[in-house]
Amino acid sequence: MLFFLKLFFWFALFIVFYSYMGYGILLYLIVKIKGKKKFNQLVNSEENLPEVTLIVAAYNEENYIEAKIENSLKLNYPKDKIHFFFVTDGTTDTTNERILNHKNSFGACVQLFFQPERRGKIAAVERIIPFVETPIIVFSDANTDLNRDAILNIVKHYQNPKVGAVAGEKRVNLSAEAAGAGEGIYWKYESQLKKWDYQLYSVVGAAGELFSMRTELHQPVERDTLIEDFVTTMRIVQNGYRVGYAPDAYAVEGHSANVKEELKRKIRISAGGLQAIWRLRALLNPFKYGVLTFQYVSHRVLRWTLAPLFLPIILFLNYYFIEVGAQPQHIYVILFWAQLFFYASAILGWFFEQFKMKVKIFYIPYYFCVINYSVYRGFMRLVSGSQSVVWEKAKRA
Repeated sequence: MLFFLKLFFWFALFIVFYSYMGYGILLYLIVKIKGKKKFNQLVNSEENLPEVTLIVAAYNEENYIEAKIENSLKLNYPKDKIHFFFVTDGTTDTTNERILNHKNSFGACVQLFFQPERRGKIAAVERIIPFVETPIIVFSDANTDLNRDAILNIVKHYQNPKVGAVAGEKRVNLSAEAAGAGEGIYWKYESQLKKWDYQLYSVVGAAGELFSMRTELHQPVERDTLIEDFVTTMRIVQNGYRVGYAPDAYAVEGHSANVKEELKRKIRISAGGLQAIWRLRALLNPFKYGVLTFQYVSHRVLRWTLAPLFLPIILFLNYYFIEVGAQPQHIYVILFWAQLFFYASAILGWFFEQFKMKVKIFYIPYYFCVINYSVYRGFMRLVSGSQSVVWEKAKRA
């Protein structure tokens, strides 16, 4: 019995390590051996640029919408080839008025879509898709700023006919607070993984802050989908296309006001991730999807399932091995104290956040624990049916 428990312990430890670090190391080595992917260069001629529609879904964004409009106006793309769609279903503040005040700045390329009923982002966006007449759609959040060449750097990837969607890079303003430090470091690591994922085969899902797709490939998702950007792009890959990655097209947003606000986002994302695993279960077949299954399981599935589940099991088994004198004893003692030190650092991170003490090194284990805790909360919301499809916005710093 003890032998099988030890075997399971080392398997669980490997899964946790692989989910957060091992896959990145392995992916780097594979890409290094395989060589970097050669991308076609965009021809510097306006005649060769496709028309695009930038869709911004906004709900009560009066504090951000004018900055978003001004940022959109400055995008380095031919004005006669970019159309701006703002959809604001259910908005009750001055967002609509602020958009209409800038309508003349856009000329004939801007359209405001509004209906009083709020049924969520998916319903709002899919309601306006039939009005899109351009071959490329770009989605962006209202509270993000895009770099000037974002659209240019996205559309060049569509020169490859195998690319069905392109993910931009999400950048979070770093800060000394727990939320900013943890979230910023997390997204830097995620961005690096996406670069390597694309060099190997395809990005495993896109973030809603900035991504695009071929209009012809758009398919409606279930109305109760919690992370529609991820499911939408993964179904494009499932249909034989690839999701490209454009790190030189990025969306910048402020970090969550605090970890409590960040937890709101993570719980929803975790619930959505578990929901997506079931709805995208066909991708778990390596005989059909090959390298995509490897990427999907390694980068996403394990983080939303086994890794958080194994963390407490590893700690309790480790303590049990010490108590029964499992050999080699010194290894289990070292691992046990290493775990205690890590979790103690996370507790200190929580303590320092409460008292606004900026000690960044403790915020990393704290944020790691928050991410994994959110999976348990997300699972409970998903099975209880209490997670609404309507976003509960997290306050930003």
